Amino acid sequence: MILIVVKWQLRPDKVDSWLDQVSAFTDATRAEPGNLFFEWSRSVDDPDTFLLVEGFADDDAGAAHVGSEHFRTAIGWMPDWVASTPKIINIQGPGDGWGEMGEVIPR
Repeated sequence: MILIVVKWQLRPDKVDSWLDQVSAFTDATRAEPGNLFFEWSRSVDDPDTFLLVEGFADDDAGAAHVGSEHFRTAIGWMPDWVASTPKIINIQGPGDGWGEMGEVIPR
């Protein structure tokens, strides 16, 4: 599995429209055969910051994503929305998605 976390610092005048702007890109990515998850979260500490957590099954799925038309389209407009270059963590490891946290079990 490939796990990617991207930290997006957005322009303040664009931030409130961000989730609408990335909606088609998000839907298309989630529909990719090798996509395991693609989830956006807004920072509680900095309202201009979003985190994107992505999971792909393998290298082929990651390459297909980066080579997709929706990816190329998105990276064409994204520079106009960011305040700085996004920061990324990209790691590969075992697994095929989310597991359960053993330390916290509902009662």
